[in-house]
Formats: sequence, structure tokens, C-alpha cells
Amino acid sequence: MIRFLAGLTVTLLLALPARAEVEITEVTSPGGIYAWLVEEPSIPFVALELEFRTGSQLDPEGKRGAVNLMTALLEEGAGDLDARGFAEAAADLAASYRFRPSDEAISVSAQFLTENRDEAVALLRVALTEPRFDDDAVERVRGQVLSSIRSDRVSQQARASEAFNTLAFGDHPFGTSQNGTEESVTALTREDLIEAHRATLTREHLHVSAAGDISAEDLGLLLDDLLGALPADGPPLPDRPGVALTGGVTVVPFEAPQSVIAFGHAGIARDDDDFFAAFLMNEILGGGRFGTRLMTELRETRGLTYGVGTGLSLREGAELMAGRFSTSNDRAAEAIDLVRREWTRLAAEGVSRSELERVQTYLTGAYSLRFDGNANIARILVGMQADGLPIDYIETRNDKVMAVTLADITRVARRLLDADGLRFVVVGQPEGVEAVN
Repeated sequence: MIRFLAGLTVTLLLALPARAEVEITEVTSPGGIYAWLVEEPSIPFVALELEFRTGSQLDPEGKRGAVNLMTALLEEGAGDLDARGFAEAAADLAASYRFRPSDEAISVSAQFLTENRDEAVALLRVALTEPRFDDDAVERVRGQVLSSIRSDRVSQQARASEAFNTLAFGDHPFGTSQNGTEESVTALTREDLIEAHRATLTREHLHVSAAGDISAEDLGLLLDDLLGALPADGPPLPDRPGVALTGGVTVVPFEAPQSVIAFGHAGIARDDDDFFAAFLMNEILGGGRFGTRLMTELRETRGLTYGVGTGLSLREGAELMAGRFSTSNDRAAEAIDLVRREWTRLAAEGVSRSELERVQTYLTGAYSLRFDGNANIARILVGMQADGLPIDYIETRNDKVMAVTLADITRVARRLLDADGLRFVVVGQPEGVEAVN
């Protein structure tokens, strides 16, 4: 569960395809649960997506890792079924369940056949409402989490993430790993897991979507049956941390032939009027594919790295524009200078018309390729809701991409890009790189 910059890439929607034909129906259950639905009756299959916008940020002080461990145990026994019984029941139904924690959310994905819908939903309901937290399951999963924490200590990538996030967010939960520490995870009790479950799986911050062979009426009844017993609300979410990064270089000594370099500064909010201009600007500068300015300069022209990418992290009140790459220790200083130079050049000069047209063609052409199945559609819809996007976003997104002008990118580049404000975190034994606070 290595986390880098907590959502560095822009949400899935922003990489979606041309003019996708997706008809979304708004559904409100008899009990008041709101959802978006894309009906597709041609295949007897349903994908259901739940997103509880709570997550590991609700870990109590001193109990970091409680929500992460609790979420990993949701399919390790529930109701009358122990861990093995739950796995066998899911297999017998040909149903699939995934429970994924992050600092901002607990995401639940379920996929099941129409003929097994009632039984599959009943099994998911007990996982969400009656997790067992059996001692043997807790100790087994706790051991897996501790192993991951120990692995992160000897991972350059994880060390870079940890150092960068701590500099950016301090002692806010965003500044530490959701896995917790060896000490905090070892000390967690069954009561801590019960409290984490009660605090996070509530209807207060819930977003729901579905795609497949189900009607709006049936979905409404399903949602009340599945979610109606969950608490209506939970504890308040913590305040947003802001971004505390300042320009400079942090060196984390690590014995390895290469240095891993994370870098970035404050970003831009998703609802900012300049967001789409910033999105296209980032794609041109360092979107993580061949043809971007950073990839051209660092890899293709000078052979400094196999790959470099930047992205916009859109967590509300903690927005970042950040990136990462690896390079040999003896060329780390050169690579850092090149990143700063490209940052400065784009801020001063903007982009060319051909660069803008190429990225607009790429982004609009790639958009609909994301809608290649019910599961992907359900994930996209729940992400739209979580980001506060309107229900017609899929229809209008490409128009917004095409509406960005050269003047827009010039304006947002001068506003957003700050070469002197970049913080570089270098994990390795870089030559010619001095720490600058």
C-alpha cells in the first residue's frame, strides 16, 4: 500500500474518451439514499460502487493505521461466516468484492450476476454491517500490514513519498502513511477496529453508483436493503491542512546507485476557473508520457531517467502540482536543474499552438476509452459525484478541453508555476546536491 503524494494523478475522469454515450439516471431510494445509474440490460451483470468520503484521516491520535487495518478485515469474516466461509460464499456466487482505504475515502466495489443479485447483496451487507474482527484474522492481517510497513522502510519510493508528504502536510493525517507505524499498528485492539468501523462507514458522506442490468426502482430497493442499517452520520472530518511546502532541497541519505526525486509545490483547486487550463498545461509539461517537455529533456535528449511525470493532486484544501523520477546519483544535480529550467521556461513563454493542439487531440480522443465496461463506468460515476461534478460532465468535458486557449495557459502558467518554490526531496546518495531549507 505504498502511497505517493496521495492521489498525484488527476481523477480518472480527466483521462476519459471522446463523446461517450452514457445515459445517467438519478436514483433516490425510498429511504433517501441517492445514486447514479447507467442501465445496461444486455448483459446479466451489475457493478456497484460505494465511496464513503471518510477514510484514514479519521484515525484517532496515536492509532494511525486503524482504518486501514479495519478495511482490510471487512472480507475476513462477517455475520455467521469466518474468513474462509466468506471467501467460499463469494466464490459460490461468482461475486467479487473489493474494499480499498485511502486518507479521504473507503471505496467498495462489488460485481455480481443478475441471477445472484439478492444473495450477493446480502453477503456484502453483512461485510459492511457485521464484520467479525476475529482474533486469528486480525493477527494475520496485522502481520501483513506490519510486513508492508517494514518493506516501506527499505523502499526509496516509499521513503520519498513519506518525506515529501510530511513536508507538505506536517502532522495532519495526509502527512503520514495510512498504514501507520509498527508501534501504532501493534497496539491496535479489537475495540479500536470496532470504533474505526463505526466512525467511517456511515451514510453521511456516501456516494453511490451502479451500472448494468438493474432498473432504477430495483436499485433503490437494493440500496435501502444494503445500506439502511448503517449509521446516519459519524464524527466530523478534520480540518484541511493546506500545503506547507517551501522552495529548496531535502536530502534523505539512502545507499543505492540511483536517487529517487520527488518534487512539487502548491497546486490548484478542482473548482477553480483556471482548472482546465492548468490540467492541459500539466499534460504538456510533464503528463507522464512521451512527448511532454520533461520527458523530452530528461529522457530522450539526455538519458537521465527512464521516465518522469507530473500531476495535479486534487484533495480539497491540500492541492499539489507534483512529480517524481529516478536518476543516477552522479546526475541528480543536472536533472534537478533541468526540471527547474523547464518550470521557468513554461512560466515565462507559455506553450506553442502545436503543443496545445496535440494535447487537446490526445485528451479528447482518449476520453471514451475509459467507458469499456460496467465496472469502469460505475467507478467513473462515483468519482464524478465525489468531485462535485455535474451529472452532464461526461457530455461537456471535451468541450471544456477544447475551449482552453494559448492565452489561458499563459495566464495559469504564470500564476501556478513557481520554480523557486519547488521543493525537491532526494532519496539516495546524490552528488553535487546540497540540502537547502
